[in-house]
Amino acid sequence: MLNMIKGALIGIALVIPGLSGSIFAVVVGLYDRLLTAVNHFREAPKVHAKLLLPVGIGAVIGVLLSTRAVLAMTTTWPLASYGFFIGLVVGIGPFVWRKIRQVSFRGWYLVLPVLGFALIYGLAQLGGEQPENLITLTRLTSVQDGFTMGFAGVFAVALMAIPGISGSIMLMVIDQYGTVYNAVAALGPTLRAGLAGNWAAAGHHLQTVALLLPFMIGAAGGLLVIAKVMEALLKRFEAQVYYAVIGIVLAAVVILIQTGLQPYWPQSGGLAASGVVLISVVIGTLATLFLDKPAGE
Repeated sequence: MLNMIKGALIGIALVIPGLSGSIFAVVVGLYDRLLTAVNHFREAPKVHAKLLLPVGIGAVIGVLLSTRAVLAMTTTWPLASYGFFIGLVVGIGPFVWRKIRQVSFRGWYLVLPVLGFALIYGLAQLGGEQPENLITLTRLTSVQDGFTMGFAGVFAVALMAIPGISGSIMLMVIDQYGTVYNAVAALGPTLRAGLAGNWAAAGHHLQTVALLLPFMIGAAGGLLVIAKVMEALLKRFEAQVYYAVIGIVLAAVVILIQTGLQPYWPQSGGLAASGVVLISVVIGTLATLFLDKPAGE
């Protein structure tokens, strides 16, 4: 039951842009255990399933319970919401600092954050500057749509496996955040319509839900690959990995400003808007500082 609750917290973190599900796994003491369970599942399936199953169920529950709330919040109060998300990203700074201090500084390490920033920001420019409520797909209409959703799964989950990286932000980078969570939100109406015997409505909503199938296939493939990569990298080059995370985090902040603040910034009343954003950033930063306290550090 405890692992299910921890999984629910991770699921909620997956939905909130800027908050990292993987860093939440670190916070609740599950990250290393989850990596081990995924990488060595075949060696002891029953043992590892006892961890993965309740955590997975809890994560799904967390995602379902929080999806509509987050989308409604970002649509109704975009400046406050995005200011809060920026604060969540900024708040992981001390965590990253603790990691990079594990090794003596070398000049070439400065290349790593530059590469991290260039990769994420470059992909964002290719994807465009769109807010999180952009829904690019509402149903699968072609093989290309399937590949798009599959790539979204691979991309978001692969980077999300790095502690401190938000899968939701990565979905925003490729303009698929609204699409994925709109599909998740359609699960409820599909179930209600089915239970009411309204098969026409259920079928309509199910076409949106179907977007999750290629996404989940891509996510599973990405997780299997990146879990092994992360286990090896963190074992040998943990500090260097987090130097690259610095650049990724900076890129995420810039992307959030471009996609969440600039489109909604008022033509007048900029001082009041600045106050709202500043307060929201501070609250978000304090929230992450409070939550991101890995055990033993």
